[in-house]
Amino acid sequence: MFNLEKIVRTNIKALNGYSSARDEFKGVAEVYLDANENPFGTLNRYPDPKQIKVKKRLSELKNVESEQIFIGNGSDEVIDLAFRIFCEPGKDKALTFSPTYGMYDVSATINNIELIKQPLLADFQINLNQLQPYLEMDEVKLIFICSPNNPTGNCFNDDSITYILENFNGMVIIDEAYIDFSSRASYITKLEASPNLIISQTFSKAWGLAGVRVGAAYANYEVINLYNKVKPPYNVSTLNQNAVLESLNSIAQFEINKNIIINEKEKLVKEFSNLKIVTKIYPSEANFILVEVTNANTIYSNLVEQKIITRNRNTLVANCLRITVGSAEENTKLINALKQL
Repeated sequence: MFNLEKIVRTNIKALNGYSSARDEFKGVAEVYLDANENPFGTLNRYPDPKQIKVKKRLSELKNVESEQIFIGNGSDEVIDLAFRIFCEPGKDKALTFSPTYGMYDVSATINNIELIKQPLLADFQINLNQLQPYLEMDEVKLIFICSPNNPTGNCFNDDSITYILENFNGMVIIDEAYIDFSSRASYITKLEASPNLIISQTFSKAWGLAGVRVGAAYANYEVINLYNKVKPPYNVSTLNQNAVLESLNSIAQFEINKNIIINEKEKLVKEFSNLKIVTKIYPSEANFILVEVTNANTIYSNLVEQKIITRNRNTLVANCLRITVGSAEENTKLINALKQL
């Protein structure tokens, strides 16, 4: 049975998080002389360390309590802090499914944690039979599930994810960076029933804010308290918090942009299906398409020469390019270039 106390590092349980000046005074004042700030300028004050306004708006949109939300410096901070909170360096392990997002591996290595990479099946689904022994290993503290998955574009079967949540005594981090493009519902609705669940989302994809580096985690109160205790005090700037709030208050434009991307993706799939150099198009629930081509290295290089940049994933999935859905104009340039090859 899952027990949060058993998987949190001893030093993290004993840690007293940094208390900033903005934590100690709550309210509005006329004169602030508590944080050694410069009195001049428009960005001279420290940002809200608790991102209260952002969390309040997300709480309304996601139908969760503000206390169940962590705001990070991109979803990469959500990933990194999970290792710091739950994994003892040089001792504990984490697991993910390959091929997938590369930052799980990078963050594991930085934190001196072995990352077990279980190969996906031919249809890019989870092999539960191979996974079973790892679910029972005490050293495995984290399982990362990217769904929709990068670079494959598919969502994992709900039955597989539910089985993992119910049979693993560590934390399960479901990375939903691309969930807004998917027909599947977010696992945020499963938080109440799954105390070992963390949902990671980002503003870099469907929200179009990759430049501001803001991500979010959703979990039960105890887990979010751990994140808040470990994070740097001012991890998201005032500028970035304001940019997120502006977007969160522009839902109509968000939906317009998202639907344009989805429609453009459908057009690209049709165009790819008519190209002789494309041998397979993988189903995608994201804002990109994984395509198998006759020679990924050559085609990638030819596109680069025409100043069109895709992602060569040949080392992960043989002869495959991952192609982001761009604007209508960008997509047309891509198709015209591919037709000449």
